[in-house]
Amino acid sequence: MVRRASTAPAPGHIDVTRSPPARGRRASRRGCAMARSTTAVLEPHEIALIRGGRRAAVTVAVLDLHLRGVVRAGRKGTMRTSGPATGAALPPLTGAVHAALYRPAGMSQLLERQGVRAALAEARDALVSAGLLRTFPPGRTGAARRSLKELRDRHPLPADRAGLPAGEILLAVALYGDRALTALVPRFTREAGLTGRGGTTERELPGASCGSGGGVSCGSV
Repeated sequence: MVRRASTAPAPGHIDVTRSPPARGRRASRRGCAMARSTTAVLEPHEIALIRGGRRAAVTVAVLDLHLRGVVRAGRKGTMRTSGPATGAALPPLTGAVHAALYRPAGMSQLLERQGVRAALAEARDALVSAGLLRTFPPGRTGAARRSLKELRDRHPLPADRAGLPAGEILLAVALYGDRALTALVPRFTREAGLTGRGGTTERELPGASCGSGGGVSCGSV
């Protein structure tokens, strides 16, 4: 969930400064209530949603649950829960993914489960309000593109997983997609069908809906 930054962010929570809209360009109705320069605290799955669309966001949520020890690979490229999520509260999308995996599913099935679709739509709406995504035409804003570049400059792709905390792994996957998955969590990536024949976390093809039936394309997000 996009939050206003009030304290130092936890690992994997990233400060992204929203620039004011260019002169003559209308701000979104919800976003215009924000200050001219606002710092938003983003979760890794929100960074992934900005970079690569809904599949990238759900992949980060799945990986979050796997690193917590509550989701593992099932048979033939599927995933399933392996216990209740305890400890720190789950972000809304991560909680929706955990609830949806009460029945094993591959990524394509998981993306179509109602709770996941609703959580994705909510996350996208929050990013639109924060001035990081557009609804028409759909895609990233200039502030989002600059923020992704700055994040990659500050957080290069790790060569391996040695010594990396969970938050840094999630951030790497949010920023670099398939390359980070295969470098940092190759076995789970392969067995859960997160890449290869199972699909990709890179930008989705046009026509993939971000919402719960709203017809908003993620293809240019």
